[in-house]
Amino acid sequence: MESDDIAFMIMKEIKVGRYILIDGIPCKVVDIETSSPGKHGSAKMRLTGIGIFDGQKKTLLKPADADAEVPVIKKTKAQVVSVTGNNVQLMDSETFEVFELPITEEFQGKMNPGVEVELLTAMGRRALSRVLSA
Repeated sequence: MESDDIAFMIMKEIKVGRYILIDGIPCKVVDIETSSPGKHGSAKMRLTGIGIFDGQKKTLLKPADADAEVPVIKKTKAQVVSVTGNNVQLMDSETFEVFELPITEEFQGKMNPGVEVELLTAMGRRALSRVLSA
């Protein structure tokens, strides 16, 4: 069941900083704990991730040799068109599509018309990633 939005990876190949699906939510891995193999089983891994769209902390516990779902994340560039309250209106630099996103705490005060930003796009959703030019 491989789609354009999801790929598969072996748990033990996942490193901190990579992305993984936990409960259907794309998360950035921030911590990995591995237990040694027991008498009757394989090594287990506990991954802690932060949701890239909602900022929620999530954990995943699976055997080290199990498959894990990994979201396919595209990085795109956009330019700030306008700022209204806690929302920013952006224009995609490739498709020229105009859309709105909420401004997270991390980007408060950094969004001004003309600023170029990087977006993370996964599973039909977008999130601000970083400011490229001020």
